[in-house]
Amino acid sequence: MTSRHVVVAGYDGAELVDIASVTTAFDLANRLGGAPPYDVVLATVDGTAIRCETGLTLQAQATLASVGALDTLVVSGGRGHTAAAGDAELIRHVRRLAARARRVASVCTGATVLAAAGLLDGRRATTHWWYADELATAYPSVRVDAAPVFVREGNVSTSGGVTASLDLTLAFIEEDHGPELARWVAMGMVTYLQRPGNQAQMSIFTTAPRPDHATLRAVIDHITAHPGDDLGTAALALRAGVSPRQLSRLFQEHLGEPPAAAVRRLRLELAARLVASTDLPLSQVAKRCGFNSAEALRQAFTSRYDVSPRSFRRAQSRAVTA
Repeated sequence: MTSRHVVVAGYDGAELVDIASVTTAFDLANRLGGAPPYDVVLATVDGTAIRCETGLTLQAQATLASVGALDTLVVSGGRGHTAAAGDAELIRHVRRLAARARRVASVCTGATVLAAAGLLDGRRATTHWWYADELATAYPSVRVDAAPVFVREGNVSTSGGVTASLDLTLAFIEEDHGPELARWVAMGMVTYLQRPGNQAQMSIFTTAPRPDHATLRAVIDHITAHPGDDLGTAALALRAGVSPRQLSRLFQEHLGEPPAAAVRRLRLELAARLVASTDLPLSQVAKRCGFNSAEALRQAFTSRYDVSPRSFRRAQSRAVTA
């Protein structure tokens, strides 16, 4: 091939950002000298414009039936994914093109379309965390993992919600042209210098919403304000004036996790803030956030975010100075 032909499959109700993150990154790679260049087209069943979920219209450049040889097939996501998965003609073309493509990918809820085409059977896959249960229920043969930014299994890749498509596209650019070009594309798009695929979709700083239950909310506030204290279930229950069993029930009912898991998660999120925003030695970060040692912090941090605290701090420093 003189160019890498990339086909983005769209449909009514697709998310514009899902499409634009992919097409813009590939275009910028071309402008920065990537060779062979990417030839990117948006294709739909009938070749007409699609109405994105925001209400904006986007003109397609080709019909899916007209696509022959291709390098990469990307199926976009969006609120229209359920209807798209039920479109027999769209599914037939996705299945046909996937058999010809070097690699196949979905963005966000586009995983539903790949699943409907049978392309995710027996595979581990991700989607937007909001829709993960829906995907797992509708397609039990798919091993749905809602946590990662993206998952690559063989030549089939799936990505998490919205901007996770950019992380996956950067991974493709790195695979095709090397890490330096991918780094320049990331810088050109003023984005994080490529999150690892296994990093949690939820922001490394994101805390779960504060619960409505007043007692539980007070406990969460205490954990956040005093992460280095004794935060065992018994100690928290005593502070809240309830039994340990009652406290555990409240955590499961309102947060979907036991107290110990919530404490660990909150401690790690607070540690991530300190690692990124301060020069404190990791031993001090560990002490402030309730970990016995810097090594204990490193193991917990790496297990949750798939990156060590030191590597995360270096990446944040580079992002700030880039």
